[in-house]
Amino acid sequence: MKKLASVPMLLLLVCAAGCDDDSPTSPTPTGPMFTMALLSSNEPSLPTPSEAPCAGNVTIRFNLTRDAAQVITAATADFQATISACPAGTTINIAHIHRGVAGVNGGIVVNTGLTAGEVNLVNGGGSFTKNGVPIDPLSLAQEIMDNPSGFYFNIHSTNNPGGVIRAQLVRTQ
Repeated sequence: MKKLASVPMLLLLVCAAGCDDDSPTSPTPTGPMFTMALLSSNEPSLPTPSEAPCAGNVTIRFNLTRDAAQVITAATADFQATISACPAGTTINIAHIHRGVAGVNGGIVVNTGLTAGEVNLVNGGGSFTKNGVPIDPLSLAQEIMDNPSGFYFNIHSTNNPGGVIRAQLVRTQ
């Protein structure tokens, strides 16, 4: 009978431990994340080398929904990018994830939807955020997670339509 009397006390302690005020009130994002330093030297060729000082950083987070078998049923990406050290007159116009290894140009697989005029560079720097960008087909999300170095992200300028800064994807989470 003594063992049964301790059960309510054990339940009370478990509940009290789980109800700590330091517990987060909302879920923490758990999607894969990629963080890279973008450099013009990673671009295979710059038709306008005066933009070579441009640099930047990008963080890409995948937001995935999976079914009970862990198959991806929905996928979007969030992009946060900063650009710095660009010379006066640089106009940023598009940004994408491409399929391709280092030093090789490849086709666009995820378009951020960035358009000319969205990034206002002040003193050579600026930033943009694009959230909820669809990843289609869904199998592409898994392919990128399985082989991030087979893909790169780059930002294009008007003077360098093939890309002004670039980095291979690196999964950091």
